[in-house]
Amino acid sequence: MNALKAEIVRVIQNEGPLPVSRYMALALGHPRHGYYMTRDPFGREGDFTTAPEISQMFGELLGLWAAHLWQAMGAPSRFRLVELGPGRGTLMADVLRATRIVPGFHGALSVHLVETSPVLRARQAETLSGAGAVWHDTVVSVLDGPAIVLANEFLDALPLDQFVMTAEGWCERLVGLGEDGELAFGLAPAGDGAKARAPVGTVLEQPSAALDVVAGIARHLSREGGGAAFIDYGPIRSGFGDTLQAMRRHAFVDPLAEPGEADLTVHVDFERMGQAGLRAGAALHGPATQRDFLLALGLAQRAQILSRSADAAQRKAIFEAFDRLIEPGEAGMGDLFKVMALSHPALPPLPGFDLHRVPEQV
Repeated sequence: MNALKAEIVRVIQNEGPLPVSRYMALALGHPRHGYYMTRDPFGREGDFTTAPEISQMFGELLGLWAAHLWQAMGAPSRFRLVELGPGRGTLMADVLRATRIVPGFHGALSVHLVETSPVLRARQAETLSGAGAVWHDTVVSVLDGPAIVLANEFLDALPLDQFVMTAEGWCERLVGLGEDGELAFGLAPAGDGAKARAPVGTVLEQPSAALDVVAGIARHLSREGGGAAFIDYGPIRSGFGDTLQAMRRHAFVDPLAEPGEADLTVHVDFERMGQAGLRAGAALHGPATQRDFLLALGLAQRAQILSRSADAAQRKAIFEAFDRLIEPGEAGMGDLFKVMALSHPALPPLPGFDLHRVPEQV
């Protein structure tokens, strides 16, 4: 039993079973033993790979998207370029490289990163040496004045709670101890409240932390100006289901087996996130599939340009990355991943989305 698991067992013995959200928070963010506090989890040698690590094209196109947004904002002389959960700093490095061609953009921006992991902060500092980056512990502290916010695979790691419909009504799923002393899921009466009726066995997830983040950013953008892009995996429309999953060495594992040793994530409910943004006063763009978004921004053309100066092995890698970013199904990220943007309501439609915005129905 690892140190974090032993500590969680002690907490349960002293306080009782934990909500799924608290278990996730401890597994991912415990100050000494949390998953993100102790390692660089990215790449082949880690547990998973994100789009910026697959290809520079992803960050380059997102950078030009951000530059277009800045111009649509009236090219303010000062704004914050913010990334939430910046990983190794790869995405931001690609954004900054691609936007050097945009007059005035670099002179106006300051780079701000929301990151709690000391390991990843050190890696980001190496990658972004010379960028003058400023680090923040929370989303609240990073928002100040006009802002462009980028969040790739950030919302999926925020803790949520789960509820299960039983013959007696809704119960909250908790993490407790089984008869063998191991961590196990259980249920406790939660009361129906405002929760919808559903068949017995239905799982309802309540992503309060993610909804709060999206609403807070939307409120800020509606007051101070700017926009935000959220890229993550999950459905366009809300639904029921248990989406909690754990990933270790690029394979799915039991989320309760070794807390702190595997990445815990959930699918993002983009419909609810979009509605939270609208209620907070922002304009909503999308969501679109990652495939449609990247192709609309010129991914195919960028791949062709890169391939012109590449050797055979490099060209093969470029187009393998191209396929992985947009392919549908389990082989690629094209349909599973979605892109949603929020902006100040006075801004025009943003690149990568349909020319019309989602009707403002809340």
